[in-house]
Amino acid sequence: MQDTTIVTSSPVGQHLEKIADSSQVSYLMFNKKKINLVAKMTIGRSPDCNIVIDNKLASRLHASIQKIKDVFFIKDENSTNGTFINGRRIPNDKYVKLNPGDRITVGSVNLVLA
Repeated sequence: MQDTTIVTSSPVGQHLEKIADSSQVSYLMFNKKKINLVAKMTIGRSPDCNIVIDNKLASRLHASIQKIKDVFFIKDENSTNGTFINGRRIPNDKYVKLNPGDRITVGSVNLVLA
């Protein structure tokens, strides 16, 4: 039996395979602290989120970061005020590839990938 995954069997997975970059992101800088990235993380005001943003401009569940292969992607979870990468608003419900040095803005809080 052949191992088949979404990466090998779907057009989306094959596209993600092509854009995968060898430079890897391993943590976020937030409030002068390093936060190690894991396969899936949530960002928001809710205490249930992996990264809690204490800011009224942040939604309870504002955004999520997901690792696919060795690449991290961020998705705005239909937040009220939007999620920004390097000053540009990302579309709701679309995964956007993150690169080392990207600045994520949630409310008035910045997180930097390193």
